[in-house]
Amino acid sequence: MIRTAKAHWEGNLKEGKGTISTQSGVLESTNYSFKTRFEEGEKGTNPEELLAAAHAGCFTMAASSMLNAKGFTAKILDTEATLTMEGLSITGIHLNITGGAQGTSAEDFATIVKDAEKNCLISKVLNIPITAEVHFKI
Repeated sequence: MIRTAKAHWEGNLKEGKGTISTQSGVLESTNYSFKTRFEEGEKGTNPEELLAAAHAGCFTMAASSMLNAKGFTAKILDTEATLTMEGLSITGIHLNITGGAQGTSAEDFATIVKDAEKNCLISKVLNIPITAEVHFKI
């Protein structure tokens, strides 16, 4: 499987702007710029926000898959990924998941979440601390 995305940029770093598009078309010429990356109030995205979104999605799918492997089906899983930056370095991602599945306990769900935290595809490629917080709810 191969996935592609494209970025286009015009101008210098601080006043320039660009667009990001994905193969699927979900992002199509989506605005990104220095302002959307480092300042508030500008509509658009940035690489760090996209990484957090990708990680939240991958982690949640991994938790669902791991529940399925144990014979359970998630009722609802909601994840918020909080990416932390210091200067120009990403220093960590915290995953906050709420959910569960009928027949599982809070402890079972927490164990599955810890496994997903370490083993989702995005977690595996990141060389930063990754933590997860579990809120069991069915």
